[in-house]
Amino acid sequence: MPILIDIQRADTSEKIPSDASINRWVESALDNNDDSVELSIRVVGEQESAALNLQYRGKSGATNVLSFPFSAVTPEPLPMLGDLVVCAPIVTLEAHQQHKALEAHWAHMIVHGVLHLLGYDHENDNDARVMEILETEILLGLNYPAPYTETTEHN
Repeated sequence: MPILIDIQRADTSEKIPSDASINRWVESALDNNDDSVELSIRVVGEQESAALNLQYRGKSGATNVLSFPFSAVTPEPLPMLGDLVVCAPIVTLEAHQQHKALEAHWAHMIVHGVLHLLGYDHENDNDARVMEILETEILLGLNYPAPYTETTEHN
């Protein structure tokens, strides 16, 4: 399956993972998808995240990851999966607060966002359980700890 990922870095934090890492996490989340896929991932600061969160979700403040599935009606199917917007300062803060390795938390946020683009959500307990199990399987497969358990690792 060909995967085209456009990674945009609007935030210049030194703690943003490499393109190779981000690509590996996206590929792992898309492992069972046989279609060609295109998506963009924009890494932003708190101001841009907060503006998008307010505009599209009606919620104030920055958030870790926003997903925008591609939903345009086109004459022929397009390989566009959608867009992810990841707020680097929030991901870093959460990793510290949750006592998780920064790289592992970044991997979790990318996997989580890609699953949203694939149609998974956590609007009710059953959907949340399904999504959490899938996230855990993917992250364990990448040799990261289960994302919904606290660790004592810091970066």
